[in-house]
Amino acid sequence: MYLCILNQAGEIVFHKNLRAGPEPLLKALAPYRQDVVAGVECIFSWYWLADVCAEEGIPLVLGHALYMKAIHGGKAKNDAHKIAALLRGGMFPEAYVYPQEMRATRDLLRRRMHLMRKRAELLAPEHQQPVQPTRVRQKAGL
Repeated sequence: MYLCILNQAGEIVFHKNLRAGPEPLLKALAPYRQDVVAGVECIFSWYWLADVCAEEGIPLVLGHALYMKAIHGGKAKNDAHKIAALLRGGMFPEAYVYPQEMRATRDLLRRRMHLMRKRAELLAPEHQQPVQPTRVRQKAGL
C-alpha cells in the first residue's frame, strides 16, 4: 500500500510503499499522529483501514471511487500523492463510511442485487416475443 503524507505547505514528508497491514501503517504514522487525516479510495480493501483508524482515533475520509477516477484520471500504483493532494485541497469526493456492524448487510444486499440483475438478463429472452419479418407475416395471412 502506498502511503503519502503532506505537511501544511503541501510538501511531501513521507511517501513510501508499505506492506498492507495495521502495524506498518501505525509505525509510519507515529511521528505525524497529532495532525494526520487518513484518506483512502473506496476499493475492496478499505474496511480494515477504517477499523484501524476508528480504533486509533484517526479521522478517516473515504473517497468515492468513480468520482476520484474522473478527477485524477484513472488508477495508478502510486496515486497516493494525488489522493493526499485532493484531500489537502478540499477536492476529495467523499463517500459514506459504513459502520462495521452494517457492512455485512450492505455486502449481502449488493451481492443479492447483482444476482437479481444477472437472473433478469438470463430470463429476458424468454419473455420477449420474436419479431417476424414482414414477408413471413404476409405469406401466413397475418
